[in-house]
Amino acid sequence: MSATVDVVVVAYGAADLLEECLAGLAGTLPVLIVDNSSDPAVEAIARRREATYVDPGRNLGFAGGVNLGLSRRPDQGADVLLLNPDATITSQGVMTLHRFLHSRPDLACVAPVQVDPVDGESARVAWPFPSPLGAWVEAIGLGTLRRRPDFMIGSVLLLRAEALADVGPFDEQFFLYAEEIDWERRAHDRGWQAALVPTVVATHVGAGTGGDAYAREVHFQASHERYVRKHFGTTGWRRYRTATIAGALARALVLPGERSRKAAARFHLYRKGPCRVEASLGDGANGSRPT
Repeated sequence: MSATVDVVVVAYGAADLLEECLAGLAGTLPVLIVDNSSDPAVEAIARRREATYVDPGRNLGFAGGVNLGLSRRPDQGADVLLLNPDATITSQGVMTLHRFLHSRPDLACVAPVQVDPVDGESARVAWPFPSPLGAWVEAIGLGTLRRRPDFMIGSVLLLRAEALADVGPFDEQFFLYAEEIDWERRAHDRGWQAALVPTVVATHVGAGTGGDAYAREVHFQASHERYVRKHFGTTGWRRYRTATIAGALARALVLPGERSRKAAARFHLYRKGPCRVEASLGDGANGSRPT
């Protein structure tokens, strides 16, 4: 069992949220901040909280920021908590995650329950891996059957040092979103598992550093296109895309109001191709983790 936990935060502006994030840990764990925004306010908070500050000089994206943080962390044998700057967890919560992680030899990562700090609403943390078959199950309205907890979202995620050494770094073709899905899928393929720890609760603002909602959706879906292409090939992507288009069109025709509008927007996004639309944005996607 690793005796220590290092915390890696990939930040992009939002210094006020980062302040709250670090305050929750109360200076009890070593923290390394990768500042993809090169923001003096972020650096000032890091210095004040006695965190290690790393400015890569450019926006590496989330995966690139994580990899830089992993390479610079104080103890290469330590487990690593990936923590969004818009999330908070106590050091006691981290230690409970740590004990749970090492209660089973097959666990690559664990995550806490997440709630909104304002209204207390819970967010879904555990999800099934995306797949062409899964897309068709959702397209025909049976998405509630897809509840298998294959991966945990990456906003508050404790990674086992041995799994990091075995699986390797994050794939930097994923600039924003789906990085943790890809890493956990690769871990799964090597016999590792992920788990939710229901006794630990973290807060997460959700899109606290994410910018424009439309751009977030485009980046999210484009990252899923990359994931599906990587793990299922071109044929798998075509099946996934066809299923998503069919399901979105059906929902746009039958659902009321805002739900119909969102389904129609997804239909048009997948009809054009998420990666193609993303390339046309030119908005300089940030490298924070607004899951």
